[in-house]
Amino acid sequence: MGRGEFPLMSFAEILDNLPLRKSPLLQHFEEDLAPKSDVALERMAQRAQTLTRQNFGQTMRLFAPLYLSNECINNCRYCGFSRDNAILRVTLSVEQIAAEARHLAGQGFRQLLLVAGEHPKFVTQDYLAECVRILAPDFSSISIEVGPMETADYLPIVAAGAEGLVVYQETYNREIYSEMHTSGPKRDFNWRLESAVRGYDAGFRRLGVGALFGLSSWEDEAVALAAHVEYLLKRCWQAQITVSLPRLRPAAGEFQPKFSMTDRELAQLICAIRIAFPQVGIVLSTRETAALRDALMSLGVTMMSAGSHTEPGGYTRQGVDDLHLTVRGRIVAPEFQDGVDEIATGQFEISDKRSPAEIAEVLRRRGLEPVWKDWDQALAAV
Repeated sequence: MGRGEFPLMSFAEILDNLPLRKSPLLQHFEEDLAPKSDVALERMAQRAQTLTRQNFGQTMRLFAPLYLSNECINNCRYCGFSRDNAILRVTLSVEQIAAEARHLAGQGFRQLLLVAGEHPKFVTQDYLAECVRILAPDFSSISIEVGPMETADYLPIVAAGAEGLVVYQETYNREIYSEMHTSGPKRDFNWRLESAVRGYDAGFRRLGVGALFGLSSWEDEAVALAAHVEYLLKRCWQAQITVSLPRLRPAAGEFQPKFSMTDRELAQLICAIRIAFPQVGIVLSTRETAALRDALMSLGVTMMSAGSHTEPGGYTRQGVDDLHLTVRGRIVAPEFQDGVDEIATGQFEISDKRSPAEIAEVLRRRGLEPVWKDWDQALAAV
């Protein structure tokens, strides 16, 4: 299949036929996921490291998530923002978001990921477009991770200056997906699955996908995720594709995962993805511990978050005067006890709490150059 050509069938059809039909690339990828001896895994790690340096140099892009809102109309059993969770919620104003962004800019960041719960009343396309428009002059790369939209709804957000769209499928297992998402529009598996293509057709040129490891067997999720990447590289051939491999972390609701993924298995998966897709970006979040992130940053990772907060207003305490408690979707007056910190509830607990400057110093000690600013847009404008 040549450059610019793409499969006629949707990825939903490909995914449903995946158990019976895998490409040669996916067959090799599956072999790389099989249990390996220490020697074999070390060979994989060396190959992955070589491919990463060949395609990305000695660099690591650093970005920060900026949470806009933790309002949500979905019930997702594993998510802290789930509608029925009794948590403190807030949606930041555009001015409050600008204040959060100024703080991040002061720390060196020029690449932002705008994140919000899925609630069309609070997080509208106009609201998102205005957020991007305000931030675009000071940030070279802005991506969004919000509820899936129609292609037409993405257009004003792209026009405002957003270049990246991140939509994680959470799990590629239809049965488990239905079990995890008990109410709300997120229950529509196929609608979420095709979000990246709709975003690409709207003009996004960075597309991020991923699975949330812990909901299903990590090997099965990995193969499905790889199939999704393979499809997007053909269908959305002008876009840069990134892959994220988050593992479940504690959150409001106290969901207990049925499946586990060890540190060794995560490292093996990063190597396998790099070997299968040498030019695809691999993202590592602050969900993982500092020690593990330090160990993985040399294998195949090309993007890392740093100094992250997963609650709206977490960087500068914006929005604290507008906090409200919701219980099963209904707003009730919050009652704060003396000594309790009044701040919006985060989506999940982070593990690596080091500052961006500390992360940058670790990267330099390991021979990697932290990249705070993305130059693609500037070069494209020349």
